[in-house]
Amino acid sequence: MSPTSLHLVAHAHTAALRRAVFGGGDDSLDPAGLAAARALARTGPGRRGPFGRIDACLSTPAEAGRQTAYALGLRPTAVPALADCDYGRWTGWPLAEVGAREPDALRDWLGTPDAAPHGGESVEALLDRVDRWLTGQRDRGGRIVAVTHPVVIRAALVRALRLPAATFWRLDVAPLAVVRLTGRGPGWQLRLGAPPHGAEADGADPE
Repeated sequence: MSPTSLHLVAHAHTAALRRAVFGGGDDSLDPAGLAAARALARTGPGRRGPFGRIDACLSTPAEAGRQTAYALGLRPTAVPALADCDYGRWTGWPLAEVGAREPDALRDWLGTPDAAPHGGESVEALLDRVDRWLTGQRDRGGRIVAVTHPVVIRAALVRALRLPAATFWRLDVAPLAVVRLTGRGPGWQLRLGAPPHGAEADGADPE
């Protein structure tokens, strides 16, 4: 079986995401976000789009992820494991509002990976969920594009590279960022520097 080539794509902007709202990926893309996703789709050679030949496109069940995938010319299959973090009662609140209403709880959540003061999912729980999904993809093989939330990509990087949980908050993933992981043996290799399109995307992975 060929190694898994996994492109993780952060969904494009929504109005709520621009306002730093918890759970902002549940909204539709805003006009600028949709335009940016369509522009990314046009960067690839021919009709294959920016990722070349792929075997599967997966996405978060959230609207922003599915719309981003379609804007990229892909046909996504929704996967619950790629859903946004469960922010509990903070869902729909801007970060600034949470800081004003519950400053101690926000400080606890940002500083303690296993804390869930909002009643939802802790960072540690998110990391474990994404890690289980990554393990399944590594054994799957083939070329996969997964469109999901920036926080899910953060979690994937922490687990794939076996970083400390506290590193989660030091990773900044922008809308439409593309991260490539390649399954190698029992772990993952992070590949940086190559664009998601071009001759390499259509051929075998160079060593």
